[in-house]
Amino acid sequence: MIKPILCLDFDGVIHSYTSGWKGAHNIPDPPVEGAIEFMGAALEAGWDVVIHSSRAAYLGGIPAMRAWLKEHAGNMFYDTPAGTGLERVRFTRMKTPAFITIDDRALTFDGTWPSLETLKAFKPWNKQ
Repeated sequence: MIKPILCLDFDGVIHSYTSGWKGAHNIPDPPVEGAIEFMGAALEAGWDVVIHSSRAAYLGGIPAMRAWLKEHAGNMFYDTPAGTGLERVRFTRMKTPAFITIDDRALTFDGTWPSLETLKAFKPWNKQ
């Protein structure tokens, strides 16, 4: 049985990103409240959880995000890939063909193109 893919953006969705961009390897902020628990619940419910980020385009970006996740996951991360926790979260450099994506900098397309003014006025949830 193929698991549905849940693609999560890293900065602003999982990592709180309150300090802004400090480089691909510098991830100074804590998780967004509930993010760790949400990912764990999604894995337990049978989702294939995949993290996508612009950090992944930089050499060492994925290992930095994985280390950050391990640090903040506590007892929800096991050192073995055969574990049953957040070590099962995958990281990707390319857009994943997900069933659904959660991103703080996206609009849901409903068949109607937004105005350019709407695009210019857009603010992520943590900047409103």
